[in-house]
Amino acid sequence: MIHPTAIVHPGALLDGSVEVGPYAIIGEHVRIGKGSKVGAHTVIDGWTEIGEENQIFHMASVGGIPQDLKYKGEETWLRIGNRNIIREFTTLQPGTTTGIGETVIGDNNLFMAYCHVAHDCVVGNRIIMANGSTLAGHVEVEDFAILGGLSAVHQFVRVGQSAMLSGGAMVGQDVLPYTIATGNRATSAGLNTVGLKRRGFSSELISGIKKAYRLLIRSGLRLEEAIERIRNEVPQLPEIAHFVDFAEKSKRGLCR
Repeated sequence: MIHPTAIVHPGALLDGSVEVGPYAIIGEHVRIGKGSKVGAHTVIDGWTEIGEENQIFHMASVGGIPQDLKYKGEETWLRIGNRNIIREFTTLQPGTTTGIGETVIGDNNLFMAYCHVAHDCVVGNRIIMANGSTLAGHVEVEDFAILGGLSAVHQFVRVGQSAMLSGGAMVGQDVLPYTIATGNRATSAGLNTVGLKRRGFSSELISGIKKAYRLLIRSGLRLEEAIERIRNEVPQLPEIAHFVDFAEKSKRGLCR
């Protein structure tokens, strides 16, 4: 299953079912689980752990040293889950010792061509990053988020679950779960109601999220006042509790 022109270091650990395409290069500390496919001219290097049934298309760069001048060759990891699709020229990089020491990517994600995930990021499950979207270091992206083409997320920013970034959005503050962020120095542009319906959220739940959103974003209240009113006036379903918890833990401020 390994093309004769590929170079696989003897120390790499590949399941017997892994397919490796022409001229691919796989480094010493790489581990790849069963059913995964590595495209032509792809480079997988560093301390990189890749799960099962991932598709890595040609020319991707996975596990190369982080673009951080403080990095001095320490053992830091890139950990990728299962059933991810990593398209052409995507770059995924490991963590650093000044961060959490690893970059973590979950399951069932789609990284379209030219995406970039920098050091120490934590990327959840069922996320779509469209062509050319970029995460700086230390970014967290929760499940079901969608990042539009050519969008960029500043370091240490969080993107909440089922949030959507419009194409070209420049995001410098945390994006609340279930919301849409748009623009250069992105601001909130409403709820991602289409995405919530596709996830099967009930009308009652969406109505509660809308009320919480209006109090937090549209009311003009201070953050603490808005959160208190949400807790008093909106049914505390788990999704709404997560919305409030996300807002309370923000360190960079919120897209409002």
